[in-house]
Amino acid sequence: MADENPAAGCERSRLFVFNGGFLTQGRIRRILDLSGYDIRLGLPGPGDMVGIWGNSPTAHRGRGIAATRNTPLLRVEDAFLRSLQPGRSGEPPLGLLLDRSGVHFDPEQPSDLERMLGSHPLDDTALLDRARGAMERMRELQLSKYSAHDPDIPAPEPGYVLVVDQTRDDAAVTASGGTEALFREMLVAAQVENPGARVLVKLHPETAAGYRSGHFSAQDATERVTLLDQAINPWSLLEGAVGVYTLSSQFGFEAILAGHKPRVFGDPFYAGWGLTHDENPLPRRQRNLTRAQLFAAAMVLYPTWYDPYRDTLCELETVLDTLEAQTRAWRQDHRGWTAAGMRVWKRPHLQKFFGRHKKIRFTESPDPAGLRPHMVWASRAGPDDGVVRVEDGFLRSRGLGAQLVPPLSLVTDDQGIYYDPTRPSRLETLIAAREALRPDQQLRAERLVARLVREGLSKYNAGGPCPELPKGHRILVPGQVEDDASILKGAGEVKTNLGLLRRTREANPGAVIIYKPHPDVEAGLRDGAIVDEDLADVVATNSDPAALLAQVQEVWTMTSLTGFEALLRGVRVTTLGAPFYAGWGLTQDLGAVPVRRGARPSLLGLVHAALIDYPRYLDPVTGLPCPVEVAIDRLAAGKPAHTGLLNRLLSKAQGVFSTHAHLWR
Repeated sequence: MADENPAAGCERSRLFVFNGGFLTQGRIRRILDLSGYDIRLGLPGPGDMVGIWGNSPTAHRGRGIAATRNTPLLRVEDAFLRSLQPGRSGEPPLGLLLDRSGVHFDPEQPSDLERMLGSHPLDDTALLDRARGAMERMRELQLSKYSAHDPDIPAPEPGYVLVVDQTRDDAAVTASGGTEALFREMLVAAQVENPGARVLVKLHPETAAGYRSGHFSAQDATERVTLLDQAINPWSLLEGAVGVYTLSSQFGFEAILAGHKPRVFGDPFYAGWGLTHDENPLPRRQRNLTRAQLFAAAMVLYPTWYDPYRDTLCELETVLDTLEAQTRAWRQDHRGWTAAGMRVWKRPHLQKFFGRHKKIRFTESPDPAGLRPHMVWASRAGPDDGVVRVEDGFLRSRGLGAQLVPPLSLVTDDQGIYYDPTRPSRLETLIAAREALRPDQQLRAERLVARLVREGLSKYNAGGPCPELPKGHRILVPGQVEDDASILKGAGEVKTNLGLLRRTREANPGAVIIYKPHPDVEAGLRDGAIVDEDLADVVATNSDPAALLAQVQEVWTMTSLTGFEALLRGVRVTTLGAPFYAGWGLTQDLGAVPVRRGARPSLLGLVHAALIDYPRYLDPVTGLPCPVEVAIDRLAAGKPAHTGLLNRLLSKAQGVFSTHAHLWR
């Protein structure tokens, strides 16, 4: 956590620097500022510090000034979960290592991290539980120091030995005595100690990207030795390996997390604690640690982590949330998309969502070369497989879709779409996979539900206060757009709002029934208005659904998302159709639901799948892909989006000329 970092919580210090990067790289300056350091130029005085970047080529300037003026040093390095791309790509880091004792990769003198590993109790149950949960999340999300790995690139057939290359003249290599000869010795040892096994030499990402050269080249390839320069998921690589050989690469640390005991030829921070086979052991490191203890120190206690959405220091778990959103976006979008069925006024926002790494091509035809995946707005898609369907997410906006307010969340589904129960969807797969949750997943979902209820958030976050309701057993009946795809695909025998009201009244003759018309219908933009509303005791027009849900005991619905929102608030739900949340044992289902929904997740499992795993979120403030928690921040604090004059005119024309047009819904 940020408050556990040695530099956090202290009085502000003047930090004198002699490397231009401290001044030109805004993210580094900001993290240091939040950590209590005022960056200065000039000569330090009593009580000041000198900042240097690790053992970089410019670090000698700061070391010399510090020695001359008897000033303590602050050594700064990138944290172990840095970013999507290597630093030389220009992408800023998500955390820094601020060390007052040494550099984590330099064994010449102990760093703050080494002191922590050697003397900190590392026995707090809550801390170790956090470490185990974070390790599992890194594995599940396929995260590494640089996380732009392509999940579609298959890993080699298992049974190989991994030899990890590093960039030539890197400070971590030099500090561990890395030479050309030592890397050759490591490659020979991998072959001799594993007779008959294939050897894969994993090139450094900066070498593969052409930024810096490594120690191995095509000349080292033989019938037995293969160079690996593709951006393969490192966890898949480690899963198929029978051994890992490294000098001092962070990949050796990740190998430990994956269950390996790597052969280490240098003295990185993770060597010497009983988790590695050390060629050159350090006598001062005598303690045996577990993987969770090593991880807790190196990833939870030691780094200073940064939240780019809230511009604050944060905990590791928040960084994992950030990387989860950003890596998912990169992995889906880096090849670019072709897109069909997207109306003109949707396209700029879709470009922001999916075109950040490579612009979308709006065309009705898929890429003939098959290099780009093809997306189609779900209601415009045919039954053909091979396309990705796109729809609004469940926490959409502050304002109506039919008024062309852009969404904060969209879902992409490569199997079907959540509102169509006639075929499997990706959401169904995700819900079934969350039948059991780890403690960290359960905690995140619990916090998410509590925040949604506390903030009174729903899909559109529109409407005013609810009317005074009669006393009694109250049942909310949410109206729907009757030509909506969720009704056409997912409703059962009852397909109209009037039919829903009648069925509810027949089954509950003594209840207080509150009918809430759909906001798009109230605005005159879509079909679904009913004339005979005498079946309801109250017609709650222009009412906030979250406020209504706080005052009712039941919800009866065809397929409305209000049913899902009711479950979050502990309200009993009866479905007459087959919405995505029906059929899992959490609702009373009077309609037919797919028999394939045989899993029995908890409500928190449903929430994790529907609000964390399935949608993508876009932060309207930073323009970055973001986790659901940031979307909730924006919805809770935000005002209705300004849609512009053109969009307002288009939404009115929609209501006049075509209630059948599927716009942003």
